[in-house]
Amino acid sequence: MYSTLITLHSMFRWFVLISLLISIYRAWKGMTSGSVFSRTDNAVRHWTATISHVQLIIGMILYFQSPIVDYFLKNFRIAVTSIEFTFFGMIHSLLMLLAVVVITFGSALAKRKITDREKFRTMFYWFSIALIIILIAIPWPFSPLANRPYFR
Repeated sequence: MYSTLITLHSMFRWFVLISLLISIYRAWKGMTSGSVFSRTDNAVRHWTATISHVQLIIGMILYFQSPIVDYFLKNFRIAVTSIEFTFFGMIHSLLMLLAVVVITFGSALAKRKITDREKFRTMFYWFSIALIIILIAIPWPFSPLANRPYFR
């Protein structure tokens, strides 16, 4: 089950990143051109939040199945001295949770704004902040904190 979850979580991150990039692009385009916030824009906003929530659920299940996290939680004093254990035991999970909260908050705020420009601007700023957090928290192959391959 663990290997299936980690593969699913690794692959699903690309959906999160792509949906965020599409949302940010549409928000930027709408904000700068003065476009109407269309049903498509609203659907992109909604699906970006939904995809991030699905990824969070997969990640939370994976968190409690992971042997790395299990070791981290059972041997905290020793494990906290290792950056890789600390990364997966605390940093990655907390930053990703924060990113999903930011996406959720931004999505809800954008949905409630009155003008189209405000909707685009809200979506652009909140989703951009979430993207930055996610890019920091992903264990990229080149990351000094913990590295994993692009695809599992």
